Amino acid sequence: MIMLTRIIIMTLMVVLPTVNAQDFQGVATYKTHRDFDIKMDSTKVNDAMQKQMIEMMKKQFQKTYTLTFNRSASVYKQEVALDKPQVGSGFQMSFSSGGSDVFYKNIQQKTYIDQKETMGKKFLIKDTIVPIDWQLQSDTKHIGEYMCFKATYTKQVPKVNFNFNSGSNKKEDNTEKEKEPEMTERTVTAWYTPQIPVSNGPAKYQGLPGLILEIHDGKLTVICSKIVINPEEQIKIESPTKGKEVNQKEYDIIMDKKQKEMMERYAPSRGSKDGAIHITIGG
Repeated sequence: MIMLTRIIIMTLMVVLPTVNAQDFQGVATYKTHRDFDIKMDSTKVNDAMQKQMIEMMKKQFQKTYTLTFNRSASVYKQEVALDKPQVGSGFQMSFSSGGSDVFYKNIQQKTYIDQKETMGKKFLIKDTIVPIDWQLQSDTKHIGEYMCFKATYTKQVPKVNFNFNSGSNKKEDNTEKEKEPEMTERTVTAWYTPQIPVSNGPAKYQGLPGLILEIHDGKLTVICSKIVINPEEQIKIESPTKGKEVNQKEYDIIMDKKQKEMMERYAPSRGSKDGAIHITIGG
């Protein structure tokens, strides 16, 4: 750790530009995309339909966000884009990306407010920031004009599984519901720059000695494409205020219930001869 600290200090002595202002603001633009591991068990799903579903799901996760920040707080928002009209009567399914309408973080107070609109209802999730056990690495690379350092941490995450099964009976369904979700270990990699000395980053990622410019979290990739420091027009960082107030645990329970209801609603009717469709999406 001592050696890594020396490397960072020596690097910052020679690289430019470095933000030296005591009080500053910035706007960072991030692009996101997600890959998928999808398995479908059905005689009714041909190759063309599988390809259409994969492409449709990838596009739903290709988004652009802006992070407006200062030394103490930030607001992370998705750029608004008009949905293209869907033409044709082919297979259609909508998957929620789990993204936020507005994600506000107060680094000094160690709190966040996450405004989400899910299934037609708006929520205001208020909770404390969970510290991340980052392991600082000595690897470096440039992202644009900024020298970045690597950091990693590991976490346990549930495997996401969509199972539309027409042949199951009630007993089997109840057994499925009682099962604990299968967990897997995931390593998250971040690239941060001490040249922008804010302990912040996109979404819930934070806690490093510099702004996070790139994240690799399983199949999700988040990359900074543009940074403006001290824009000419003064920016406002305001927390969202609209929605039903809940904490993170309460919101997760509500969403888990809604997802189970959705799976039951869209599952083929019992006794159907349409066959089963089993979709496993990698994290």
